[in-house]
Amino acid sequence: MMDRQRCRIIVVKGGWLTTVQDLGRYGYQQYGVPITGAMDRFSAIVANRLVGNSDQAAVLELTLKGPVLQFERDTVIAITGADLSPTINGSTVPLWQSILVPYGSRLSFGKQRTGSRAYLAIAGGIDVPLVLGSRSTHCASETGGFQGRPLKPGDILLCGGNSGELADRLIGKRLPDRLLPRYERSIPLRIIPGPQQDFFVKQSLAALTEVTYTVSPQSDRMGYRLSGPKVVHKGSMQFISDGTVMGALQVPQDGQPILLMADRQTTGGYPKIVVVISADLPLAAQLAPGDSVTFTPCTIAEAQRALRMHRTQLDAALPPINSSFLCR
Repeated sequence: MMDRQRCRIIVVKGGWLTTVQDLGRYGYQQYGVPITGAMDRFSAIVANRLVGNSDQAAVLELTLKGPVLQFERDTVIAITGADLSPTINGSTVPLWQSILVPYGSRLSFGKQRTGSRAYLAIAGGIDVPLVLGSRSTHCASETGGFQGRPLKPGDILLCGGNSGELADRLIGKRLPDRLLPRYERSIPLRIIPGPQQDFFVKQSLAALTEVTYTVSPQSDRMGYRLSGPKVVHKGSMQFISDGTVMGALQVPQDGQPILLMADRQTTGGYPKIVVVISADLPLAAQLAPGDSVTFTPCTIAEAQRALRMHRTQLDAALPPINSSFLCR
């Protein structure tokens, strides 16, 4: 049986952008503090449930090229989201499943196969300080996570310490195949009208659903700049800045939409023509530069049903340790 002592994990290589994330920093937007958190909340929640953590426990978010990590104690982990070719001591690691990492092992990542962001959960969670109620990293403000920045060689993470027999029982548990997301290079995203749809010519919303947009290289956790046909404004764009949400599609003066993501600003001065529904945001989070998206109209009632169905299916397959934050 695994003991309850904390595990030390040594960062041998940091990867391209490996950060500590949880489900976000809520309640401080009025002070200009972004929510941030995991880009793909579904994958982060599944990873935590597979190792017996609460939904909001801190995980590692790996972007495109993962790190090399050395484990200083037997540890139960799960990797979800993108397939970045993980291996332990050279042997292939299964995704969406809890596994035991033996003492002294090295977890490495290789070629990106599908998706762009993987999530590594460790039994007991990652022990970094809470900052305004969250362990998430916001790199721009150097807030939260591990010293407010991505991991780099020589960093030491402290993890676990409260899993014990529970983690032992969870080894080999996996998400059912029917619930596994499929990451494609071109995806449809369902949308509902945004708060400033009247700022655009009548044909703009219809035209938006008839074309394809490409994720540009000028994209990051704050937002995806999309390249494609211009979205046409009508009259003046001036209005009082208001709050933003993940999935809002704001349109600057050049007519090229920006899909706001986890590190978005708290308020925005560009009009928002539509909003991607919450149930589709995990797929949007897995997009990379060069991938493409199309938009499909959806009603608010349909959006709510889709989110309830996703949550019900997940809770039935992997019951939460505590209440889920999936709706946020």
